Formats: sequence, structure tokens, C-alpha cells
Amino acid sequence: MSADVKGPVASYRQQQAQATRVRIAEAAKRLFAHDGYAATSMDAIAREAGVANRTVYASFGAKREILNLICERWLEQADARGMAERILAEPDASARVRGAARWLTVLYATDFDVVRILDSAVDEDAETRTLLRSKLRGRNRVMDRLVASAEETLTIPLADAQSIYRAFAAPGVYGELVVDSGWTPARFEGWLADMLVAQLQGA
Repeated sequence: MSADVKGPVASYRQQQAQATRVRIAEAAKRLFAHDGYAATSMDAIAREAGVANRTVYASFGAKREILNLICERWLEQADARGMAERILAEPDASARVRGAARWLTVLYATDFDVVRILDSAVDEDAETRTLLRSKLRGRNRVMDRLVASAEETLTIPLADAQSIYRAFAAPGVYGELVVDSGWTPARFEGWLADMLVAQLQGA
């Protein structure tokens, strides 16, 4: 009987704890985007989230752990991993190259604030830099796989093709064209797809 009671209670507490973590992460994201990662304190995050300072520390321990959850939620919302697998399953190599443009566009269009936050946090402490390097390596592995899947149709060396794709993925490119110049994400995707096909496949 007691086991039956403890299960739902524990589950409810876990749900509440996760909801609190998400609430804190969303508050932190707003502050990171507005004030900058470095300038945002744990105290400010607690005030923005409407929770006690000790709750933020109990939930995360360090600011970089909040950043990690923000990043993971962004990738989940964009379905970055699932989308990559669907693109890799495309039978046509040119469709996979164009899919690489779609993957990047959806990722950035889902929440470009996160991209900017990650970019602004690179000068932080060693532990934060380690976290960001890990995230960047994970992103690059996916991007490299997308290009490598069309290797038999490339007109340039694979390493060069992967470098070109990563260059187009620099946040400043999307920021300049979409955020600053007013392009729609659809226009950016079409432009990037055409550029990748021309540069990588000579088509």
C-alpha cells in the first residue's frame, strides 16, 4: 500500500522539479539574450524566475548548467537530431545537400537568441568553454555527416566541402541576412541550398 502511495508522490515531485528547472531556464534565457551571459547573475535569474536564490542553485548548481538545459531544449524544439536522420535517409544526394540547408535554417529559426547566447558565452570560465566546445563538436559532427553523405557527388575534397558548410553556419551569416536584412527563413534556406549545391556539387 505504501509503495502505491510513494510512486505517484515521487513522480509528482519530479514533475514539479522539472517544471521549476524549465521556468528558471526560460527566465535565464530572457536575461542572457537581453543583458548578456556574463552580466547575468544567479541572483538576477532567481528574481526573473520568481524563485528563491537557493532554488536556482539547488536546481542547477552553476550558471553553465542552466545554459546546457537551454541548449538541449532548443535542440529538442528544433528536432535537430530527428531531422538530421530524416535528411540522411533521403535517396538523392542533392536532396541531402539541400536538406543540410534546411537543417541549419530550422535550427536557427527555432530560436536564434540561443545561438547568440552561446556565441557570447565563449569567453567565460574554462568549464563553460569546455561545455560550449562540446556542443560545437556535436553540431559539427551532424553537419559533417550531412555533407559526407553526398561525398560521391562532390566536385571538391570532402574536407573542403565540410569547411564551406560550417562557414555558412557562422551565426553572423544568418544574423546579417535574416535578422538585420529582413530575409525570411524560407528565403535564407533557398539561398543556402542553392549555394551549397553550386559550391559542393558544381551544379
